Amino acid sequence: MRPFFFQDKNTNISSQLVGVPHAAFLSVVFGLFLASFPMGVFVVFASDIGDEIHYDLPLTHLGLFSDTGLYLAPFPLSVGDAFVILWMTYLVIFMIGVLGPARGFGSVMSDVMAGRGHTAQASNYMFGAIAWFSILVLASIIITVAQDYVGIPTIRLLPDNGLEDFFYITLAPLVEELGFRFILVGIPVFLMYAHWFSPGYFARSLWRPATLGIEDKRKAVAIVVAVAVLFGFLHIALGESWSEGKFAQAAVGGVILGWVYIRYGFAACVIIHWAANYFVFSNAHFISQTHDILLEDAFSHAMTFSIEIILVVCGVLSVAALYLSSRTNCTEHVQGGL
Repeated sequence: MRPFFFQDKNTNISSQLVGVPHAAFLSVVFGLFLASFPMGVFVVFASDIGDEIHYDLPLTHLGLFSDTGLYLAPFPLSVGDAFVILWMTYLVIFMIGVLGPARGFGSVMSDVMAGRGHTAQASNYMFGAIAWFSILVLASIIITVAQDYVGIPTIRLLPDNGLEDFFYITLAPLVEELGFRFILVGIPVFLMYAHWFSPGYFARSLWRPATLGIEDKRKAVAIVVAVAVLFGFLHIALGESWSEGKFAQAAVGGVILGWVYIRYGFAACVIIHWAANYFVFSNAHFISQTHDILLEDAFSHAMTFSIEIILVVCGVLSVAALYLSSRTNCTEHVQGGL
């Protein structure tokens, strides 16, 4: 039984002061996430983003298949059909994220507003995804500013075709998270921490490694960091889309994605990667098409800047909430032992 006089009142008040704006910004970001779906529909089906390539182009006519026997072969699915399938897949993951694994997003937001953010640490996928995505944005901006200061550019070369590139960006979160987190992190973590095997247990642990009951996380962290370094290296080693400055940014992103995968599960890390890819570029393309400006100019538009400010503030509040939650958990651990 915890004596009342051991309650850390200052920490509780601080948690409440952080919790209200934190919940507000998390909710705003969630709303922005939802708004990006109709934006993407407009970009794909109602704009000229692809120039001579349109949404009714057979999927196998994309450059993705240029080195395979499928290239230019007749295929029933078009690029537009593929986008619809991807949107539906992400919406299903969104529903999973909002409802689970233990509690709903709305219930968790109530706890955050009441200063009980520590109870929401791993109880909702969407909460973890939005909080850690905002931290990822904050970290990426800090890395970019620091690298620009020492003369290391972080530049993405613009693609030849906007629609084709938008498709790859939308597809990448599923493919890359399956490869880098589900396989390269999930399977080694299972082999290291599982004490028995069954197909169901294996599948559950890959979906959410926290079900393994990992206590000593050092080996898991080592795997996450190693895969993150590979993740960062491949962003600059394959193709010419990114300058060398992307390595640090992608590696830090890989660490965050790997940690979220271990703590929250596959759904949360897919949502974060989706946000870093589709969410960012659907907004940029929407601004570019509706304001008749170049894509690179859309990234410096006032609307984009406003979204960045929201994400940075949310990131700062998320860091503060994590710090306060760690203090609360430490206090409760001490009390529990008395």
